[in-house]
Amino acid sequence: MSESSFFSDLLASIAQQGRRLLGPAPEAPRASGLDALRLECEALLESTGEASRIAVARSVLDHWAASGEEVRAAFFLVLRQDFGPDRERLAKAVEAWGAAPTPESEAALHEAAEPRRQELIRRLALAPDGMAGLMRMREALLRLLPVNRSLKVVDDDFAHLFSSWFNRGFLVLRPIDWTTPANVLEKIIRYEAVHEIRDWEELRRRLEPPDRRCFAFFHPRLVDEPLIFVEVALTQSMPESVAEVLDPGREPIRAEEAGAAVFYSISNCQDGLRGVSFGNFLIKQVVEDLRRDLPRSRPFVTLSPVPGFAEWLSGELADPASDTLAAEDRETLAALEDRGWMDDEPKAEALRPALARACAIYLVHARNRRGQPADPVARFHLGNGARLERVNVMADRSPRAERQAHGMMVNYLYELDEIEQNHEAYAARGKVAASTSVKRLARRPKAAEKETEAAR
Repeated sequence: MSESSFFSDLLASIAQQGRRLLGPAPEAPRASGLDALRLECEALLESTGEASRIAVARSVLDHWAASGEEVRAAFFLVLRQDFGPDRERLAKAVEAWGAAPTPESEAALHEAAEPRRQELIRRLALAPDGMAGLMRMREALLRLLPVNRSLKVVDDDFAHLFSSWFNRGFLVLRPIDWTTPANVLEKIIRYEAVHEIRDWEELRRRLEPPDRRCFAFFHPRLVDEPLIFVEVALTQSMPESVAEVLDPGREPIRAEEAGAAVFYSISNCQDGLRGVSFGNFLIKQVVEDLRRDLPRSRPFVTLSPVPGFAEWLSGELADPASDTLAAEDRETLAALEDRGWMDDEPKAEALRPALARACAIYLVHARNRRGQPADPVARFHLGNGARLERVNVMADRSPRAERQAHGMMVNYLYELDEIEQNHEAYAARGKVAASTSVKRLARRPKAAEKETEAAR
């Protein structure tokens, strides 16, 4: 039995003891489900015994899970309105700090300012499977945020605690291979978010050959539940398309012959952990493991999607005032409106140079409202210290890639001697580290005109 399984069984046993101590719970009328939840939460915050806390925590999570969507949504409003800071206590702490700003009064102010719901969430985590229950709760909360932004303060508390509980110090990196238990492998199929795994045979092709690797992060409180995983292909050179990596008829190579380690799919598994960043730790840990086991597997590169490119390009082409793209490229790229252009070889070849330039401009220059690179995958890898190495046209011909990125993919290079320098430049100045070839492609029309005039 694993340690995490033993721990879960122990908590379940304590919860049972606690329920016996508390006696049978009264049946709550269906109409008062929300009131019953509120009372249970207050009881959880007031409980002092460990066994009773675990039992009440389990009851709250079970009650919430069994409630309808309307009660669940109303529960989050209760958390916002009734489980914030104790305002009277907070006011006194502010007054005391103002009169004497000592370390002691600062600590008292910090404690008084903490919303009661943070302690409630901590106690809910004590329940058997409490962590999984809280993740499901946050998934529901995240779905409500677009229509009720006032709930963001509640989500901030979930995110704050999850960031502590799921930091790198608590995560366990495990290799995933064809001998991994089937219940975990089934989740790898289900959670794959970049390149769909259609069946078990396709999963076998990604895990069993000697030139394939897969690694996942797990948390001790979530038995056999991957949080994030990365699929790695050991190849002779940096690939230009996903077909090279996933070709079912390819001939595997020996791991010792590999000239590159390619991270071709990174999938977050738990939507309830959205915004909790551990993907960067995963990449760095896997790089260290591969360096140790396969010292010749260099460079470390990705074959990454560009999920925001098609939407950005559509906006640029629809804006007659935009001068981001050269006039001739705008005219050429209008052909993207024709369905099936990828299968029309002459048309695809005509589009290739303009697509490469547009994608490079998007990745190097396009910014979101926060001034960060517009593409989410670019933000992830550039923030990790990778370099934008190459733009690959028609590298993924799947319907999703065509819809999101017109089939574009890119290689990010993890050059170990440059990672820290690239990361610092990105964090401090928003600088996009890019290869010379990508920088050349990303020259915007006006800059290119000036260079041409200077050359004359």
